[in-house]
Amino acid sequence: MQEGIKMEQEQIEKLNAFINENKGSRKFTQSVDLTINFMGVDFTKPDNRPNVEIKLPSGKGRESKVIFFGDDKNLVAKAQAAGAKVISSAELPTISNDKLRMAELLNNELIAQPALMPMIAKNLGQFLGPRNKMPKPVMGSDVGSMVANIGGSVFIRSKGKYLPTVHVVIGTEKMTQDQLAANIDEVMNTFIRKYGRAHIRSVYVKMTMSKPLRLQ
Repeated sequence: MQEGIKMEQEQIEKLNAFINENKGSRKFTQSVDLTINFMGVDFTKPDNRPNVEIKLPSGKGRESKVIFFGDDKNLVAKAQAAGAKVISSAELPTISNDKLRMAELLNNELIAQPALMPMIAKNLGQFLGPRNKMPKPVMGSDVGSMVANIGGSVFIRSKGKYLPTVHVVIGTEKMTQDQLAANIDEVMNTFIRKYGRAHIRSVYVKMTMSKPLRLQ
């Protein structure tokens, strides 16, 4: 892969063979994840840590469910009208002791009223943080649009514990090789622009229940 251009044909063929070999082998639709390993980047510096939103050109291949953490009545009404489930601040202390509700958080896109972020971090940060699932703050009042659009984006944030590696969901096994390749291109070029191609040590693709395949 080179800066600003698409996957090489050989890589696309490897990806296609990998997907065909592993898809349909489970009773559920497997996700496809991209793992990028970096080298030579000082991730102790906050400016070097990943903190990006990437809009995937092909989407993530499945309808996204959204949970909105909020108390503001206006924002809550807009979020619910857009189809999001709402969790209030009063519920936060009890969720961390409820395994079913914690699992539900991992299966939803999470957004939050900014004022609730410290409380979310206090109650759920140890669970959500390592899984790269901390909610994205809602900026302004247009929560409805955010609920509608969040399904096509991935949010990559890390405090450094799991660096120099990042994991990104790029789609599902039901997507075509061209759709997956376009999403991989977008993710890779985002990090190449930030760190430079020379700082990417290796790239792997993996389905939920498969062994990883090295692409680079």
